[in-house]
Amino acid sequence: MNMPENSHEEIKKAYNKKVLFTSHSLSQMNLSDRMILREEVIETILNGHVIEEYLDDPRGKSYLMYCNTKSGRTIHVVCAPKKDYLAIITAYVPTVDKWETDLRCRRK
Repeated sequence: MNMPENSHEEIKKAYNKKVLFTSHSLSQMNLSDRMILREEVIETILNGHVIEEYLDDPRGKSYLMYCNTKSGRTIHVVCAPKKDYLAIITAYVPTVDKWETDLRCRRK
């Protein structure tokens, strides 16, 4: 599943202005079974891949990104590029009960 490269460029452009971690993203990152570091989210934004686009979301377009981090974990991050910042909507560690074994495609 290849997403247009301009999606990632749009995300990086917003990231370079400012990053906003929503209260939801912080609460999800801090769950005891996740403990996702801010650095892992940033690594996903900078080095990850867009695997889903949500262009018709009523709150504005957003993207699901995937990354195998340097720490050896796979992280998913949902982010929304805005005019002046990048909003981090949520972050989680995907599991094979909801994702295929490559952790990039949803199970049907």
